[in-house]
Amino acid sequence: MPKVDLKKELRHLYLPPSKDVVQVDVPTFRFLMIDGEGDPNTSPAYSAAVEALFSVSYTAKFMVKKSTQALDYAVMPLEGLWWSDDMSAFVANDRSKWQWTMMIMQPDFVEAAVLQSAMLEVKRKKALAAVDALRLEDFTEGSCAQILHVGPFTEEGPTIQRVHAFIEQRSGLTGKHHEIYLSDIRRADPAKWKTVIRQPMK
Repeated sequence: MPKVDLKKELRHLYLPPSKDVVQVDVPTFRFLMIDGEGDPNTSPAYSAAVEALFSVSYTAKFMVKKSTQALDYAVMPLEGLWWSDDMSAFVANDRSKWQWTMMIMQPDFVEAAVLQSAMLEVKRKKALAAVDALRLEDFTEGSCAQILHVGPFTEEGPTIQRVHAFIEQRSGLTGKHHEIYLSDIRRADPAKWKTVIRQPMK
């Protein structure tokens, strides 16, 4: 059975260098999304949102694998769009003031009907209320600057500043601050956590 790993196929978008900020062009992708606000370390809504996203994404994966498509694929990493009325909240890493959209990219061959069936299955088996807040949406970012941050989330400030400085030398910031979480934070040493820091540019 063939196995698809979009993270490897899209290496330039999901595995950027950690030393230098790079400019990339991000096309339209489909995501399961859910919105919320507040500090992810203390917000029950955040934990529920992430659980719903992964539960549905993995259920869809196994549905596709067992279907006539007989395709196996790697579930994509968790991603987050973060914003605030006060941009300095990013540099200060004050996440209590941040609003967020958490999301997981879905391969094109996973039909919307399969994802809908996966949502119903997760609701039936796990009774996760957050599943009702999930939506499937196309998302386009276009020109962005990004870098790989290695280390805990609390030390992202200087990395974010580097990305912003890179953009401001060339154009200007636009859109929402974007993070892609490549590590399993439940198991990995925080000093080795890998997070893609991405910011759209005008």
